[in-house]
Amino acid sequence: MNILYPPRPSGMNLTLKTKILVLTILPLVALTLTITWITQRQAHELAHQQVKILEQSIMQQKRQALLDYVSLAMTSITPIIEEMEYGLQRSRAEYEVKRILRNLTYDHDGYFFVYDQNGVNLAHPAQPELEGQELINFQDPEGNFVIQELLKQAARGGGFYRYIWNKPSLSGERTKLAYVVNIPDLNWMMGTGLYIDDIAAQTRALREEVDDNVRQTFVAASVLLIVTLALVVLIVIVINIHATQLADKRLQELAQRSVGFQVMQRRNFARELHDGINQMLVSAKLRLNLADKKWPSDESREHLEKAADMLNRSIQEVRQVSHSLRPVMLDDLGLEAALHGLMDELASSSTIGVKRRIRLPATRLPDAIEMTLYRLVQEAITNVRKHARATQVSLRVSHTLQSVTVVMEDNGCGFALEEDQSGIGLMNMRERVELLGGKFTVRSRRTQGTLIQAEFFLNPEPGPAAENRPAQTGE
Repeated sequence: MNILYPPRPSGMNLTLKTKILVLTILPLVALTLTITWITQRQAHELAHQQVKILEQSIMQQKRQALLDYVSLAMTSITPIIEEMEYGLQRSRAEYEVKRILRNLTYDHDGYFFVYDQNGVNLAHPAQPELEGQELINFQDPEGNFVIQELLKQAARGGGFYRYIWNKPSLSGERTKLAYVVNIPDLNWMMGTGLYIDDIAAQTRALREEVDDNVRQTFVAASVLLIVTLALVVLIVIVINIHATQLADKRLQELAQRSVGFQVMQRRNFARELHDGINQMLVSAKLRLNLADKKWPSDESREHLEKAADMLNRSIQEVRQVSHSLRPVMLDDLGLEAALHGLMDELASSSTIGVKRRIRLPATRLPDAIEMTLYRLVQEAITNVRKHARATQVSLRVSHTLQSVTVVMEDNGCGFALEEDQSGIGLMNMRERVELLGGKFTVRSRRTQGTLIQAEFFLNPEPGPAAENRPAQTGE
C-alpha cells in the first residue's frame, strides 16, 4: 500500500534560507562593528597624541624664542657692562642698561623686565607703575611667589618659569612663560616672557574638533554599514550573488578616492611648508647675514653665527619634512624628472652603477599612481643601499594605453623570499600597489640579485589585485 505524505509548505524553505542568511550576517555585523569601534578608538587616541605632540612642539618653539630674545638683550647691554671695566661709573651703566631694556620690545606684549636681588623692580615698560616697588613677596592667583622663583632660576644660571601675570593687550591676567638670567657685574635679574594662554585654547579647540570628526566618522561608518548590509540582503534575496562583485567595486572606488584625498592633503601641506615657513626662515637668515656684515662686535658675530647655524638646521628640517610628505619635484617637474632625480642621487652618493629607461605617457598620470610609483622606487633604492650590496641597479618604466609598468632590478646578494617576505619594506610596496588595484611581483635569489615589478592599471576593473594576485616566487 502506498502512503502519500502531504507536501511541505513552501514557507518552511524560505524560513530556512532566512535563518541561514541571518546567521551569516549577524557575525559579520558584530565583527564589523567591533573592528570599526576599535579603529575609531585607535584613531581617536592617535589624533590626541598628535595634538599633544603639536602642543609640545609649539612650547619648544616658545622656549627657543625666549632664549633668543634674552640672548639678543644680553648682546645689546654687554658693551655697557664691559665699559665699566674701563672706568664707566656704575650709576651711568645702570641708567644705560635700564634705558636699553625699556626700549627693547617685540610683538604686542613682548618686553623685558629687571629686578635687583631684593625683588625691587628696576624696569618694566608694560607696567611702569611697578618700577621702584619691592615685589619679593608678590603672589599670583595660584599662590606662587613669582619674583622669588624668578630670582632662583636666574641664580642657577638661567631658567624658565610659568606663572600668571597681567596681559597688557587684554587688561587681564593670563598664563605666562618667562626666561630669566643674571646680568653680570650689576647682579640684576633680567628676563622676558611670552603669554601661552592661546596655546591651551588652540589645543582645546583642536581636541574638540578631533572628537567631533571621530564621532562623525563612526556614525557615518555605522550608517554606511547598515545601508550596505541592507543592500546585500535585498540583492541576495531578490536578485543574485552578483551583488558581491558590485560591493567590491564600490569599496575599491572608495579606497581610491580615499588615497587621492590623502595625496591631495599631503601635497597641500608640503606646499605650505615649502612656500611658507621655509621662505620666512630663508628671509630671517638673509637679515642675520646683513646684521653680521654691519655689526662690529666679535662676540655679536659669534651669536649671529650661532643663529644662522640654527636657521640653517631649521631650513633643512622643513625641507626634509616637506619632501617626506610630498616631493616638491614631483609637482613642479613631473614624475619622470623626479625618478631621474632619485637615480642621479643614488649614483652621486654611492659607487653603484645606475641604468635607467623611463617612458611615461605624454599626459600626467593620476596623482595616486604617480605618488605610489615614486614611493615604490624610493623604497627599492633604500633597500638597495641598506641590504643589497649591489654594484649595478637598473630602472625601467614603460606604458601602454591600459597600464604603466615599473621594473627595478639589482645584482646584489638577494634574499630568500620565504624568510624575508614579511619585511616592512616589501609589505608597504605591495599594499601601496594593490590598494590602487595594481599587480606587485618580487623575484629574488641569493647571490643573483632582486627584481621588483609593479603594474598600475590606468582604468582598473573591480578586484584585479584580488583575482590575479601574483605570489612571490624564489628561483
